[in-house]
Amino acid sequence: MKFVIITGLSGAGKSQAVKCMEDLGFYCVDNLPPVLIPKFAELCFNSNGEIQKIALVIDIRGGRFFNELFERLGEIKKEGYKYEILFLEASDESLIKRFKETRRMHPLSPEGRIIDGINAEREKLEELREKADKVINTSDMTPGELKEEIKKIYLEGSGSDNIIISILSFGFKKGIPLDADLVFDVRFLPNPHYIEELKDFTGNDKKIRDYVMKWPESIEFVKKLNEMIDFLIPYYEREGKFQLVIAIGCTGGKHRSVTVANILYEYLKDKGHRVRINHRDVPKIVKE
Repeated sequence: MKFVIITGLSGAGKSQAVKCMEDLGFYCVDNLPPVLIPKFAELCFNSNGEIQKIALVIDIRGGRFFNELFERLGEIKKEGYKYEILFLEASDESLIKRFKETRRMHPLSPEGRIIDGINAEREKLEELREKADKVINTSDMTPGELKEEIKKIYLEGSGSDNIIISILSFGFKKGIPLDADLVFDVRFLPNPHYIEELKDFTGNDKKIRDYVMKWPESIEFVKKLNEMIDFLIPYYEREGKFQLVIAIGCTGGKHRSVTVANILYEYLKDKGHRVRINHRDVPKIVKE
């Protein structure tokens, strides 16, 4: 039997996730009080095979009942019931934008600032995130993209244990991405911004890529970057990391970082990795 606990930050996509799980044939229950988990698990595991896949959404909406989660999970583990935890998260910027778009208040800050609620929730869920079997960062995902990721994980026959690699180009003047696992600074490379006929283009244009990559230091850096990522990926996978965010930054996030991010994306894609790319500080161009 497949028993999945769906949890994570408010606004990170749990509602979309549970809809997808229902489409995959899971028996889903939203916001079940943790105190009821042991009895619910017993009923499902003793259903004589009628229920084979279960997904429970458990989050801070449970209020004081949420505090019992670890105790109740410990109980079902002692009974021999196996489960896994799917944790959804997103960057502060993405969560704030989503709350404002839907005009919803954060459950931990109903009359205050959204960011205060987000910070409080991150702290409250920190231990749960550490225990999660799968973590999906939905910052740059559409609902459709999240659905595809969940299908890859839980649809029999199409799953993959490979790590999901997200490559993000950015400009340092707008800040380092909060969800980055690895950050590489390419501001040491010659800058096309100071070439009058090039400055209005981006790293997605061939003339910018040709300029950035014509220098020996650019070629050597890309070579070493590829080698380093090749070295790191197996160790991240060994540690059970599900998603790796690689951020590549230059001054404005328009030329050098975009070029190098594209090259890394192409390299990893050619090697068969599950990889996505997003250029944060240029008009939205997202590849899969």
